[in-house]
Amino acid sequence: MDEFIGTVKLFAFNWEVKNWAFCDGRLLSIQQNTALFSLLGTTYGGDGQTTFALPDYRSRIAIGIGQGPGLSNYVGGQMSGTENNSLFVSNLPPHNHTGHVVVSSTQSSASTAARGAAIATPGTSSGRDFTPTLGYTAAGINPDTPLADTTVVTNLTGSGLPVNNLQPYLAMSYQICLYGIFPSRS
Repeated sequence: MDEFIGTVKLFAFNWEVKNWAFCDGRLLSIQQNTALFSLLGTTYGGDGQTTFALPDYRSRIAIGIGQGPGLSNYVGGQMSGTENNSLFVSNLPPHNHTGHVVVSSTQSSASTAARGAAIATPGTSSGRDFTPTLGYTAAGINPDTPLADTTVVTNLTGSGLPVNNLQPYLAMSYQICLYGIFPSRS
């Protein structure tokens, strides 16, 4: 394969092609790979004296160098991103919830109103006997009264588990050409 030194390609198999190496971030000797070092330098790591590193594409995808209109700027060798993100209340857009309460005209006969029943009033107690006081007695009218809308404070819920942040993917091997044609600048 006559390729430019430093070319990165995807391969559908999981073994290194002759004159190519997996893009796994490994350190190479500058002395044994002078042509490739002259192209990559220490962009991907190494001490620049005796070693330099290959790009590390394990569990990563490539992104173009530079800045597109309205997008972030990326420089060669920059690594970023996470597979999972934790979302917090501060990640949610500002919002509120309104509630609407209606006082029912249903007759009540308990000291504690059941869900959907009228507001009850306390009863009286004499020894072991309890006599409830009727909270409201409907006399042929409908006094259901809506109360003012108000902001309702809700309790926090959820388990705080991280949210998967991966796009659909297909794992293949990235390899870089170690020996071949030295690319000339245009």
